Amino acid sequence: MPSPLPVAVTVLPLAARFSLRLRPENREAAEAALGLPLPDRIGRTAAQGARRALCLGPDEWQIDVPEGEAGQTATALAGHIPHALVEVTDREVTFLIEGPGALDLLSVGIAREVGRMEVGRGARTVFDGVQAILVRETEDRFTLSVWRSFASHVEDLLTRGARELALGL
Repeated sequence: MPSPLPVAVTVLPLAARFSLRLRPENREAAEAALGLPLPDRIGRTAAQGARRALCLGPDEWQIDVPEGEAGQTATALAGHIPHALVEVTDREVTFLIEGPGALDLLSVGIAREVGRMEVGRGARTVFDGVQAILVRETEDRFTLSVWRSFASHVEDLLTRGARELALGL
């Protein structure tokens, strides 16, 4: 019988989240206005204190900031450069998945080989048919963000999977 692999699943409290679209040639001006580096390669993350940017496409970033900085972030680019910045804080629920069994738990719903993902990288993926954004925070710590309407389904799968891993099933 395999030894149990402990893994914890936690729903993270809401932080302010934005979807940013802008032309790549305006990235540096946006960085200056936001006070946050915007990675120039898909899947890369950059952080400045408690704020983080994840590059999701050649002209698309997910920006996470503390709740108290939402207003400042929402207006930082106004009038500077052409862009689209939409607050999507309430759109998603983010799960923290951590522990030695994190990779095994994620394999319950993700077909891709998550173990090959580098620390500090993020990607769009699908978890049991649900669009998600996965970020590898450390070797055995991940965040998985899904649309709120699918959160209970994903939470149920993660909770059951974590329980089964703990029992060594």
